[in-house]
Amino acid sequence: MASIVTDRDLTSEIVSTFSAKYFSTDVENRKAALNQFQKLGLPTNKSEEYRFTPIGKNLSKNFTWKTVSTESTIGSVEPFLMEGVDASVVVLLNGVYSSKLSHIKHDKNEITVMSLTDAFKTHEAIVAQYFGKNLPTESDSFVAMNSAFWQSGVFIHVKENTNVEKPVLILHVNDAQTAQVNAQTRLLAIVEKNSSLSVIEKFESVGDNYVFHNFCEEITVKENARLEYCKVQNDAGKSIQVANTVIHQSATSKVDTFTLTLDGEMVRNNLTIVIDGENCESHFHGLYLLKGNTLADNHTVVDHKKPNSFSNELYKGIMDGNAKGVFNGKIFVRPHAQKTNAFQSNRNILLSDAATVNTKPQLEIWADDVKCSHGCTSGQLDEEALFYLRSRGIPADTAKAMLLYAFALDVLAPVKNESLKTYLDHLISDRLHKNF
Repeated sequence: MASIVTDRDLTSEIVSTFSAKYFSTDVENRKAALNQFQKLGLPTNKSEEYRFTPIGKNLSKNFTWKTVSTESTIGSVEPFLMEGVDASVVVLLNGVYSSKLSHIKHDKNEITVMSLTDAFKTHEAIVAQYFGKNLPTESDSFVAMNSAFWQSGVFIHVKENTNVEKPVLILHVNDAQTAQVNAQTRLLAIVEKNSSLSVIEKFESVGDNYVFHNFCEEITVKENARLEYCKVQNDAGKSIQVANTVIHQSATSKVDTFTLTLDGEMVRNNLTIVIDGENCESHFHGLYLLKGNTLADNHTVVDHKKPNSFSNELYKGIMDGNAKGVFNGKIFVRPHAQKTNAFQSNRNILLSDAATVNTKPQLEIWADDVKCSHGCTSGQLDEEALFYLRSRGIPADTAKAMLLYAFALDVLAPVKNESLKTYLDHLISDRLHKNF
């Protein structure tokens, strides 16, 4: 275990360890991000945005930056795939794009899927147009860190008037069997006009050493385009994960997102949807099923900038053992965003006295012709319902799992791909029947 150092010492150690290694691509942006990272430092418990999630303290206590490795002995990702889901598979192994393990099934004339590093060379114009334009590099130290030190990533570009039928599965596999892993990854995706895309991200770790996975994602959904985005965080082991995802919507576009968090020592998801066009529709749901000492923190932002749009947000959590859930949801309705409908709900069930949840729904409205609501609930299982099922001869564990499943089921509504929905349904059901 590394000795405890100050946040500034840790920032200096990170900078000195990784500056030279990754400064060969996107040099100017990296230099600016590096300066900002040094200015911000890692967040402490005095930071309002991170006060319930002490990532900096955890990293300083448990991570030794100079011993991290990108090497891996994993020769197949077959055990990590989604059974029944037919998709192109893009593999990032310890943060590095693996052309050997990736398998792209799509027509190259309709969609481009490739390493982001290569895209800087072969698709320079479109990468320059969209890369780094929407992420909060100036205010979030983990975005600044990623922008300075990203190792590899994925570039996706869907041509106009293209319906991409098969999903793109981005598989993040971290091999911590022999050393700690520091994975700094990136996603840049553009869905052009009148097109559709489904993106799935899945996270897995093997080994007993610590993994720090910091990733940033920029997704642009153009006019009348459709995006389905699903994230499955099943990172068992000593995994510290920070995600910053920004989705930018243009007029008449539709976005459906779903985030499922099952495992990991500490997980932080920052999801921002910018509704920058009229007649947009956005549905984003999340479910965190936590046990042991896992901490999952979901921070969401919906920014309504234009009128006549609709957003619906539903996050649910079930926590057992010493698990901790955090939800902070913000809805902004700008002065010109009249006729906006925006709804937000967070609901939680605590299965043990030691489990905790901190929830803070927020709504800021600068327009007067809108329909908006937000709210949260936290409690325990309905004892009357549990007694009713027991009285019908159903065993206690089964009755408990049935009630929890009924509570969680509606979060899958944004998932339109039936094979993906079936996979997620089985994953949720197995967790509720075997682990709670």
